Amino acid sequence: MINMKLDKEEKGILDAYEKSKIKASTPSKKEIAEVKAMAENTFRKDRRVTIRLYDHDLKGIQKKALEKGIPYQTLISSMIHQYVEGDLEEIKAG
Repeated sequence: MINMKLDKEEKGILDAYEKSKIKASTPSKKEIAEVKAMAENTFRKDRRVTIRLYDHDLKGIQKKALEKGIPYQTLISSMIHQYVEGDLEEIKAG
């Protein structure tokens, strides 16, 4: 088993499962369809934006995207998503 830190509720669930007090169930077709719909909605890009960039910034982004083997628009979208989710940190000046 992977060594993870579990909170009290998670430990209780794991303990009950290991003692066969609860068992995992197979999801229904309806539940599977709902989860698939949620996943599709999560990854659907449904908004178009236009931004102006300095030429050297765009060229730098295009170069980085080429190195990663992805379209530069995908790289820009990924960077924005990472920033919004808190995975990219802003460097404070001073």
